[in-house]
Amino acid sequence: MDLIREWAHHGLGLVDMSNNEPSGGERKLVYIPIIHTLADMGRLGASVQSAKLSALGRQGLARNAAAVEKMWGEIERVVGKLRVSPGSTRVYQDGLPVCGHEQEIVSELAEAGSRNHRLLLNLQSRGALLVGTESPELLLEEYQLASAALAGRVSDAKIRRDRLRDTLLERRDRYIADRINRTLGTGETGILFMGMLHEVARSLNADVLVAYPLGSPPVR
Repeated sequence: MDLIREWAHHGLGLVDMSNNEPSGGERKLVYIPIIHTLADMGRLGASVQSAKLSALGRQGLARNAAAVEKMWGEIERVVGKLRVSPGSTRVYQDGLPVCGHEQEIVSELAEAGSRNHRLLLNLQSRGALLVGTESPELLLEEYQLASAALAGRVSDAKIRRDRLRDTLLERRDRYIADRINRTLGTGETGILFMGMLHEVARSLNADVLVAYPLGSPPVR
């Protein structure tokens, strides 16, 4: 919640990205910090909603929902202005595994109401190429950890320690950065939708120029 509030307050210094194409031999990555909605969470959605209600109360949950709604409105507005060059704009997505079924996953989540995945479909309709982004094995590990936490089998303190040690989250970030480094070609632009706890940019190759049209995510 603090990250949402901080980003909403400080991170909306919008930059004109209507011409986001790289010049010459550059590679460019447009970094879009996001917050996941219940529609993105699949089977965990109901448990996450219940946990939020217990932690925040009804009024707090309503304020949280309003902040998330505002963020997604700004994200949609900015992404709508991005220039997409068919065949040379690649889209990377938090939580999207490299599996051969990326399109089906995105379409199903968009149909389930995910604003994030509807944006991916919109970018594809404008000529962007969808790229599998994450390690399936690491995502499964993340899912199991989250499921255990929501079921009360792992203490919140232990999960915080795990994250502070940058174990799973950092391994995911390194994998995502390596995926971008390997698939984003010279002269191409990537658009990365990534949760605010991630720090993918620190592991990117030096020749990948990162732009933050919504402001950089808060440092964890």
